[in-house]
Amino acid sequence: MSRRYFGTDGVRGTVGTAPITADFALRLGYAAGQVLAARHAPMLGSERPGVLIGKDTRISGYMIEAALEAGFSAAGVDVHLCGPLPTPGVAYLTRALRLAAGVVISASHNPFEDNGIKFFSSDGFKLPDTAEAEIERTLETPVGCNDAARLGRAYRVDDAAGRYIEFCKSTVPSALDLRGMKLVVDCAHGAAYHVAPHVFHELGAEVVAIGNEPDGFNINAEYGATSPARMRAAVGEHGADLGIALDGDADRVLVADHDGRLYDGDELLYVIVRHRAAREAIAGVAGTLMTNLAFEQALAGMGIAFARAAVGDRYVLELLRERGWLYGGENSGHIICLDRHTTGDGIVSALQVLVALREAGRRLPELSAALKLYPQVLINVRVPQDFDWTASGAIRSAQRDAERALDGRGRVLLRPSGTEPVLRVMVEGEPRERIEQTAESIAGAVRAAAGG
Repeated sequence: MSRRYFGTDGVRGTVGTAPITADFALRLGYAAGQVLAARHAPMLGSERPGVLIGKDTRISGYMIEAALEAGFSAAGVDVHLCGPLPTPGVAYLTRALRLAAGVVISASHNPFEDNGIKFFSSDGFKLPDTAEAEIERTLETPVGCNDAARLGRAYRVDDAAGRYIEFCKSTVPSALDLRGMKLVVDCAHGAAYHVAPHVFHELGAEVVAIGNEPDGFNINAEYGATSPARMRAAVGEHGADLGIALDGDADRVLVADHDGRLYDGDELLYVIVRHRAAREAIAGVAGTLMTNLAFEQALAGMGIAFARAAVGDRYVLELLRERGWLYGGENSGHIICLDRHTTGDGIVSALQVLVALREAGRRLPELSAALKLYPQVLINVRVPQDFDWTASGAIRSAQRDAERALDGRGRVLLRPSGTEPVLRVMVEGEPRERIEQTAESIAGAVRAAAGG
């Protein structure tokens, strides 16, 4: 069955346009509630299953939360509300509270006009494809309502933020002491605004918090991992040792050093893996089609296997579980350490980097010096819906010409976006001027084939 609503990371779109409407959210809550009730009935007997609903700071979260709550209640599912909380915090609390599922209302790094709904299963991992397909099938049936005696109840989770703060701190050695370190923490005016600064402060760091004043409209606007310039500037302004930038739902992270130099997910994952490899055997690491070739080569130099998944943290996670590996990530800043959490977590990932720095007694530039990333140029070309680039001989020819020019010393990747009508053209190699020209040549062929 092809997916109609669920993409690589749940259901996502522009608020007020299907499927991100109050009507659809109610239907989705009811359909998911029916599926959960049927799946968990044999285990729970007469007890109702429960779901946790968390959200980021978008104003539309209130509407979607209320509609989901109504749908779940009508299906006989109890709802536990935790308010604004990072996506990985919802994953953790779902598992800790022994609930049937967790729901996050967030469009991650997108602007406030967008929103989304994604699910976690009872074990804190992303909901499996089979469960999402079952929910989609159930969405085709009319919304009903249990009789009054079998409706779900709603509860407020006390101190959800505090519980998640303690979990984050538990992922590092108890001896970790960040005293003497000054950190700029950029919360993107998102879900971590009342969590992230406390985590680092309670571990001893002096924290300069920015992007921590959400108003419902400013999430990801000029702050956070997608706009790290303010964080980098703040590092210099305050003489900080590091800057940490999270995105709107805090599942990705970028870091800047004391000079304001930015480190992406590949570099941060390298620092974590290099630190762990000195203390334990690491069988393999997962990346994506976008992971820099230099990262793969650096792992080979350490005798560590590497495998690429499709772009999207859920695919990295699937590959890790399939191979039995613990570490993986994306250059966008999604980093997964399965020995610490069941999903990508920006705060937890930043903490693992800090552990590596503290235990090595060295700065970030030193620990990452052996990894020299190849320049990577990415051009997003807007195309019509359902545009099949593989059917264009001109695009294929431009791609082959680029690959011949690189002669094995780089990569060319064309892939459609999973969230918007664009074809992403990525060229990686050296020198930068040549790959910029190569990428633009391919993008020009795409524009022409797509009708300009």
